[in-house]
Amino acid sequence: MEPEPFRPDGGTTVADLIDALEREAERDRPPAETPEVGVVMGSDSDLDVMMGTDDDPGAYHALRALGFEELTDYDDPPSGDAFETYVVSAHRTPDLMYAYAETAAARGLDVLIAGAGGKSADLPNMTASIAFPLPTVGVPVQEKSVDSVVGMPTGAPLTAVDAGKSYNAALSAAQVLARSDADLRERLTDLRDRRRRNVATVSERLHRLGTPEFRDGRD
Repeated sequence: MEPEPFRPDGGTTVADLIDALEREAERDRPPAETPEVGVVMGSDSDLDVMMGTDDDPGAYHALRALGFEELTDYDDPPSGDAFETYVVSAHRTPDLMYAYAETAAARGLDVLIAGAGGKSADLPNMTASIAFPLPTVGVPVQEKSVDSVVGMPTGAPLTAVDAGKSYNAALSAAQVLARSDADLRERLTDLRDRRRRNVATVSERLHRLGTPEFRDGRD
């Protein structure tokens, strides 16, 4: 029997996680049982940006709106499109970052979303380099992270969004997948249309109620 890599008592080690990723890479599961999108962040302090809120949605909201479910158990995967989420620090756990990115393709992932904050936001860059040719979308979690995330040299590609825009990162990842998935392409178009209709609804209501009443109604 294989050892359990995740210990609910908080005793999971970096080595445990690396072993679990490497075992998954060796299993060669069918595509229907693996997540298409991998979401990684440098710290759980990045979670608010990567997940988002109802008022400021993030990558989690975008993926869920597109019909993706979050995979939390490799032996009990969702029946449809899925994504997984990990904290993988480029500075505190470079060995875990390397293992995650190096095994990503073998574990069935098709595109990665990597978010990091601070001035040394190296996780998106390093993930993109190690996982190449798997596409990676970088998210600068803070404004001061932008230069670090977008500053890749020629020949080392990384798609990146603006600071805090993890929602757009998820849409970009879905666009990559939609090139070979007509159903996802339709869901992407439907989501865009819903957002367009929301603008029209807000515009009409603002015009009809007038600025003071419309603003007071939002409180």
